[in-house]
Amino acid sequence: MEHSPAIAQVLTEVGPRLKRLRTENGVTLTALSETTGISKSTLSRLESGQRRPSLELLLPIAQAHQVPLDELVGAPEVGDPRVRLKPKRVNGSTVLPLTRQPGPLQTFKMILPATRSTPEPCTHEGYEWLYVLSGRLRLVLADRDLVLGAGEAAEFETRLPHWFGSTGDGPVEVLSLFGRQGERMHVRAKPRPRDKPGH
Repeated sequence: MEHSPAIAQVLTEVGPRLKRLRTENGVTLTALSETTGISKSTLSRLESGQRRPSLELLLPIAQAHQVPLDELVGAPEVGDPRVRLKPKRVNGSTVLPLTRQPGPLQTFKMILPATRSTPEPCTHEGYEWLYVLSGRLRLVLADRDLVLGAGEAAEFETRLPHWFGSTGDGPVEVLSLFGRQGERMHVRAKPRPRDKPGH
């Protein structure tokens, strides 16, 4: 079956992308094979480009890495009006900035791997609000050690020694609102009148 040059290019980039994602996550071929049920040799051939990617191979790999399928494939955008935000890798975690403009409050979706389970508390200026989407989040805040489940939230001043990550049972998905200057998140029932210039 002949593919257009654009599709052929996308297919040749899948293998290197799979390998990069696996190595960035610190996952061995053996571990990925056990998680997906795909043989090591097939995974190796996929990464080297000797095996053509198919949905039945890519779906379990995407699920194992907890990334959307289009991130594995790098499919070209086809007139989709949605904004595609680019995730970043930060210290082994996947961070997706949801705020597109600079400002006092920034919002992120984070996927914290199970391996992020050793507390390394830090302090800095600001105020943080966390909401657990899935998994179990361990939050160390000063002398408190808490575990939050899906649907639970926490807020704290980041001048307190703090750290958050996985309990070690599996990855955690978290929404984070962070105010660098210590701004808290405010929920209003109705909009307030706009301040006059200079106020």
